[in-house]
Amino acid sequence: MLLPTVPRTRVRSADRSAIDTPFGPLTFSTTIGNVGLPLLPDELFELPGGRMLARWVHPAAQVELLLTPYDPELDAEHWEPLTDCRAVVWRIDARAPIERVRFSATLPARLPEGADAGWDGGQALAAITVEDDNTRLTVGGNDEEAICCAAAEGEAPRRWAKLSGEVYDRSFSTWGVDFGDHHNMSWTLPPLEAGDHCELPVVAAWAPAEAAEKCANTWYAVMPSPTVLLRQATAEIAKRAAAPEAG
Repeated sequence: MLLPTVPRTRVRSADRSAIDTPFGPLTFSTTIGNVGLPLLPDELFELPGGRMLARWVHPAAQVELLLTPYDPELDAEHWEPLTDCRAVVWRIDARAPIERVRFSATLPARLPEGADAGWDGGQALAAITVEDDNTRLTVGGNDEEAICCAAAEGEAPRRWAKLSGEVYDRSFSTWGVDFGDHHNMSWTLPPLEAGDHCELPVVAAWAPAEAAEKCANTWYAVMPSPTVLLRQATAEIAKRAAAPEAG
């Protein structure tokens, strides 16, 4: 369960979970086996600081998606400021063995005129960047190498750490990251067993195109682990809760 100690208010689920970006909504979906979960969650909660937590209940698993602001804390002396940065943490808790799970982050198939999209990954980062004359948007998350490393950190089943050899020999692998037409990314996970959980981050950062070209600030902003995102969200919520007492 994501942020189990944080206060929350249940609200009516009217819209699918998304991050509003300059190039349209970045939406998220989950497929378990061959069945896609509904666009609207079974439960939706409002958390302090403009955060939302969506939850789906499937016979084989519980899936949660946290939408949160994110401050990548880029050094102002070296990096141009971002226009905005938003993140999600996706989590699945398996109740039964699951052979195939896919989690996807998708921008509109038709981008605004003049916008180009392309793969922009590297250094354990799976990423796409969309850019026009005014704005650069980078969307990033774990690549296969990072998923194996996440297993060692407890963010994924520990046995996945032994799959690192498949990262470099995809000829026999049935899991990994698919960039599609560069408007989306999909993470197909290794099989899950009952009791397993996995957390994946997706971060979207955007800035003026000229500033991003000078220092690649959007690229470096989208690299945190889910643990980092959850830790920052928890700290910010605690700070907001303590503010009235401090005053």
